Amino acid sequence: MKSRLPAFLDKDKICIICEGDEEFDYLNRLKDLGVWNEKYEVSLDNADGNGNIPARYQDRYQNGSYEMVLVFCDTEKKPYEQYEDIKRKINDFHGVDNAAEEVVIYGNPCTMQIILEHWTDVRLKSPAKKVNASLIKEFTGVDHYKGRADQREELMKHVTAENYQEMYCRIQAMENDDTVVGSSNFDRLLKYLSADNDSWIKKINEKLEE
Repeated sequence: MKSRLPAFLDKDKICIICEGDEEFDYLNRLKDLGVWNEKYEVSLDNADGNGNIPARYQDRYQNGSYEMVLVFCDTEKKPYEQYEDIKRKINDFHGVDNAAEEVVIYGNPCTMQIILEHWTDVRLKSPAKKVNASLIKEFTGVDHYKGRADQREELMKHVTAENYQEMYCRIQAMENDDTVVGSSNFDRLLKYLSADNDSWIKKINEKLEE
């Protein structure tokens, strides 16, 4: 008879599809800091571009290896065509009108909106790195930020367990409306991954299977 680990040692396997390098590196940094509940085993999947997200999501969902598959991406600029396309394809895949609202974690206009909340309460107006470079330098010392690998590595060194808590508080005060510039539902992801009770997984999956 095959032995089985005690149930309390079982971890909920969560896959998060990351739009690109910045999203992947940021969530990987939070993983390394150990700021989430240990009951969740979080796997990060770099989609290398928002156009690849729907197919990657469908593949990971159908794979059956995860209790939950989420998406972490930017809205970019109005009219948010690519972002809306991601949501539409996820809705079509599940055959549920609001499926994407359950699984898509966004930053409007970009993920840097979320990252900067570790140090300051700011509402970015543009996803352009050139526009936001001065703010990034002010709070992290990273000069002329263009998203290069070495710059991302240096930026992530300034993300700490201490300022994670500050970011969490600031994010909760942000609007949760993906049509509003300077908004995010990232606090939802943090709430999920901090929870002792994993009933949120069952609730979301039930909505996806309606």
